[in-house]
Amino acid sequence: MWAQVLDGPLTFREVEIEAPRPEQLVEGQVLLAARAGGICGSDLPFFKGAPFLHAANRGTWAAPAPGFPLHELVGEVVASRHPAHSPGDLVVGWASAFDGIAELVVSDGEGLTGYDTTLAPTTAVMLQPLACVLYAVEQLGDVRGRTVAVIGQGPIGLLFSHVLKQRGAGHVIGIDRIDRSRHADVFGVDETVTASANLWSATLGETDRPSLVVEAVGHQVTTLKDCVDSVAFGGEILYFGIPDDPVYPVDMLTFLRKNLTLRAGVTLERRRVLRDAGSYLAAHPALREVYVTDVHRAGDVQRAFAAAIQPRAGQYKIALDMA
Repeated sequence: MWAQVLDGPLTFREVEIEAPRPEQLVEGQVLLAARAGGICGSDLPFFKGAPFLHAANRGTWAAPAPGFPLHELVGEVVASRHPAHSPGDLVVGWASAFDGIAELVVSDGEGLTGYDTTLAPTTAVMLQPLACVLYAVEQLGDVRGRTVAVIGQGPIGLLFSHVLKQRGAGHVIGIDRIDRSRHADVFGVDETVTASANLWSATLGETDRPSLVVEAVGHQVTTLKDCVDSVAFGGEILYFGIPDDPVYPVDMLTFLRKNLTLRAGVTLERRRVLRDAGSYLAAHPALREVYVTDVHRAGDVQRAFAAAIQPRAGQYKIALDMA
């Protein structure tokens, strides 16, 4: 089968490798024929050259496996040892080994569910990030009437803006260095700020501060300080962005004096929240018209990732067509 291999920084190479066989599946696994994939911000550090930690042997570094790095996947079930999935099913969810840029992918069936197959696979990829956002917002409880700020208005941040607005947030502020005003109304953003988070934070008076700040950038330490600086007294920070460093500095004195709450976490109950994402998208069909802005063939994966690390106005989710 074909697979893309990340040979080094900014460099993919297509290879032919031995295909996984149905008899090799263990209990709970599913063998998928890949149909589409979505590029996530968490994939990009590896494309740019971040070292890959070997999952089976923590503390050692290794060359990434063929198909790495991609986990947002749509595929057709070829074989299954999971009771919820049968050959021929079209499913969406996680490539559990982050090796989704390949003709065939073995994944954990608990991270997959069926979807509305009237959606093109390259549109259905949005259900995986939407599921993550829905789960994270569940952890926040009642947001009705609150002023919320979402730092980072890329593909994840825009979904946070939409879901928070639909959950009743009174005023949604979207902050990004890139101008994201074009579809602000579609994503429920009441106020678009085109600036870095620290510059925006410096403009806030005491009555302007949001009671909830969502960090949807990750991959560096500075935005956590911006969250602490900008949030109102007694407020809450949801740090959703992926941390590249194991330890983040926190202005603990400000955190203490403001009586703040910090939340973070990974997505659990994956099959359930994927189904919730399907229902949510059906209820808000305008999202599917604007969310995926760029589609590349799998053989053009290098150009797709290169575009993802250089965001531009009007560019949101980038998908790979692997059918």
